[in-house]
Amino acid sequence: MIENSTQLVEYAEALAGGTGPVAVDAERASGYRYGQRAYLVQMRRNGSGTGLIDPVPLPDLSVIQTAIADEEWVLHAANQDLPCLAEIGLTPGRIFDTELAARLAGLPRVGLGAVVESLLGFSLQKGHSAADWSTRPLPEEWLVYAALDVEVLVDLRDALAAILEDQGKSDWARQEFEAILAAGPPPPKSDPWRRTSGVHGLRSRRQLGMLQSLWQARDDMARRRDVAPGRVLPDSAMVSAVQADPVNEGALLELPVFRGRANRKLVATWFNALARGKAVPEAELPLHSKPGEGPPPVNRWSDRDPAAATRLQAARAGLAEISEKHAVPVENILSPDLVRRIMWSPPEPRDAATVTEALRAGGAREWQVGLTVEVLTDAVNRA
Repeated sequence: MIENSTQLVEYAEALAGGTGPVAVDAERASGYRYGQRAYLVQMRRNGSGTGLIDPVPLPDLSVIQTAIADEEWVLHAANQDLPCLAEIGLTPGRIFDTELAARLAGLPRVGLGAVVESLLGFSLQKGHSAADWSTRPLPEEWLVYAALDVEVLVDLRDALAAILEDQGKSDWARQEFEAILAAGPPPPKSDPWRRTSGVHGLRSRRQLGMLQSLWQARDDMARRRDVAPGRVLPDSAMVSAVQADPVNEGALLELPVFRGRANRKLVATWFNALARGKAVPEAELPLHSKPGEGPPPVNRWSDRDPAAATRLQAARAGLAEISEKHAVPVENILSPDLVRRIMWSPPEPRDAATVTEALRAGGAREWQVGLTVEVLTDAVNRA
């Protein structure tokens, strides 16, 4: 464990003196704390040993960044960890994502434990991935679990790299890894309240306005308390409250989730939030879908644009054949959202050049463009 600045400097020196790639992982407290900050960072490098860094007392990890900035970092499902690592000043210049590599290699299961067992023959101790990693002190068995996640990550990287080389996919992987780094941390989501579970059961714009107001009240409280929003008030309770449209605080307390002691104390907060949503002028109420959000749900295509539905069906069939031929999941062959956008609004003229341009503009990598442009050009000309 690395919990003070002296230990941190010593481990940074050890990392700098090691050889080969650096295995990196992070543990968060999703479901317990507000946000996605890292509460433990695990690293391992040949010749350096394993370090479990506590970023709570050590928010400045620049000495670690300096030690390994130019090295390849090996992560499993890098998109999950890179944002929280960036928050504490850790940003790689090169990565190898073992989860993404396993997908490109055609492995049937791509979780860390499954890939390690398949390629290296080891069984990883699991069971604490959903733990509250903000707990202090961290239990010994949790630390063992955390250390195991980087113990064989570099060996796994080497095994996957060999498979990709044999399959002629090394350049595909390189492009994917570079794209992850080029994308940077995801921007804040616009209208995050729309991701509330059950929101599609709300039929009117007035109900959406009430949900938006209630969601904001919950989020403000969760941020102040540093608690996961779902622990303050479940999504299902918010949707139920909007649908019930209680006339007063007493009526709100009649709903099952609001009968608990914690929510009885907060009933005025929740009822006032609903009231604010009901008072929003009609013209300012949120729409059912955001302007510029993209194509409608696919199940509505046949009614709204049968030709587009035909194009999408052809595109999906062609991409499925490519997926099977190369043993790569179809969602990794090409982003499903990008496919839908191109099939809903095809580029003009509908030829390979404009489809290629649309693919690149949508973030497709060159290996994806090369594999799919012919299939998609045929599809956009189906109707």
